[in-house]
Amino acid sequence: MWKELEQSVLFAINGAHGPVLDQIMWFVSGKATWIPFYVMLTAFIGYRFGWRKMVLVLLSIGAIIALADQTCATLIRPAFERLRPSHPDNPDSAFIQLVNGYRGGRYGFPSCHAANTVALAVFMILLTRLKWMTALMITWSAAVCYSRMYLGVHYPSDILVGGAVGAIYAVLVYRCYFIITNRWDLSSIIWPRLRPAAD
Repeated sequence: MWKELEQSVLFAINGAHGPVLDQIMWFVSGKATWIPFYVMLTAFIGYRFGWRKMVLVLLSIGAIIALADQTCATLIRPAFERLRPSHPDNPDSAFIQLVNGYRGGRYGFPSCHAANTVALAVFMILLTRLKWMTALMITWSAAVCYSRMYLGVHYPSDILVGGAVGAIYAVLVYRCYFIITNRWDLSSIIWPRLRPAAD
């Protein structure tokens, strides 16, 4: 029953095609699209927390993305070997409308896009505790996840499991970040102060 349900959801999302919407979703799904967004987030982190703490924040984000991405791509995908809906060997591909001929790779469970975007979104929400940041990150992550289904390269369960993986890592890494920043003098760890030599 679940299979039929998520097929119906995917076909409904993927089937709502239009020339303008195709290009919007293609743009939203692109990794390079969001480079300016990441730069602005980095600048905001530096402004709000200072450059010393920013180093630890960026290291934490890097760890989250690496863990989420590798867990999905290296551990889970080879174990399940679930074909993308757009893959020619998948019978569902006959009902998928492609955009710019894009099919993605062979396996799609779980979605690395979902894992990475949800991981970053959850971490930034926990880090800042700002309402506008929460709204921004949820909107951004949801748009990217939706675009992957619109392009026909992921089932809803690919998105849900990938997002869950990203959220779990975000919470765990944030907890480590919180412990470090509250138990130690971060400035002395990242950039030790020079002390005059003893006479």
